[in-house]
Amino acid sequence: MEAGASADIKLETLSGHAHTLGEWLVVFNLLAVVIDPYTHQSGWILPTASRLFLVYEEADVRCAFVVCSDAEGARSFLGRFADEHLVLLDPEREFVRSLGLERVPALVHLAQDASVLGSAQGWDADEWSTVINVVEEVMDWRARPVLPTAEDPGSFEGTPALS
Repeated sequence: MEAGASADIKLETLSGHAHTLGEWLVVFNLLAVVIDPYTHQSGWILPTASRLFLVYEEADVRCAFVVCSDAEGARSFLGRFADEHLVLLDPEREFVRSLGLERVPALVHLAQDASVLGSAQGWDADEWSTVINVVEEVMDWRARPVLPTAEDPGSFEGTPALS
């Protein structure tokens, strides 16, 4: 298990409700896709991330886009996905920094104590599958999504997380 994020970091929803990461993790683990709405690469992964979130909507894991922007930027970038999934805002990239992420998009699975159970930076189906395997094991969930599908993008390294 890797180190984790600071449980004191505040993440706000699109509707303006702010909670610390620790509060978001009280009941469920977090499976987050961290994106930068100012890059094309983060946009390429939105349909894939949405498909993953739908697989786990009934599991004991909270799924969310963590967007490195304000609410207006996040809503504009996510389009319909902003209405379909939980969106948490990290405009100052405190969450990103605390996890030591170097590239986005990133898939991150956090335990209830904010420790990192798995992470993958950029988009590589095998690396994301490794994170998903841990989600499946920890949640004792048996609905493993197929990665990649024909609709998923080809592998790419992503963009700098702290640019």
